[in-house]
Amino acid sequence: TFKLLTSSYYLCKPEDNVYNIDFTRFKIRDLETGTVLFEIAKPPNSGKPHGEEEGVDVDASAGRFVRYQFTPAFLKLCTVGATVEFTVGDQPINSFRMIERHYFQGRLLKNFDFDFGFCIPNSRNTCEHIYEFPQLPDDLIRQMVAHPYETRSDSFYFVDNKLIMHNKADYAYNGGL
Repeated sequence: TFKLLTSSYYLCKPEDNVYNIDFTRFKIRDLETGTVLFEIAKPPNSGKPHGEEEGVDVDASAGRFVRYQFTPAFLKLCTVGATVEFTVGDQPINSFRMIERHYFQGRLLKNFDFDFGFCIPNSRNTCEHIYEFPQLPDDLIRQMVAHPYETRSDSFYFVDNKLIMHNKADYAYNGGL
């Protein structure tokens, strides 16, 4: 079984990222309408993320935690595309994989498993992953809106099945209320 972790506990250290993978841009869009719902990017030649959307707090000291705020309508979406841009250090990466788990008050909502595949050394890469959202009951949606930041996710990044990064996020769905 997989245990929900507290927001301050990480399963690996930042220095475990020996491949120097650095996420430089992230965008979420509604696949049905093409509407960009969220976008964040690091300015060129800077180690600090730049939020292009209001209501996003980024822990710049660690870069391992992001706080999102969306409207309740986000929970009704069926499919979103998440585009990530990342750079790779001077080592080739044979098998880069992400497992992401989303929870509300400790209850697992959805598990995602994405394979980035092979990454060339010293490269900039862009990949879009498609998220099929679970259809949530209306009472659960009301609870998630009423309890901001109690919806959380853990993102685990592996190279050749070895954990090298662990990031966290929390979510509020009460934007616009």
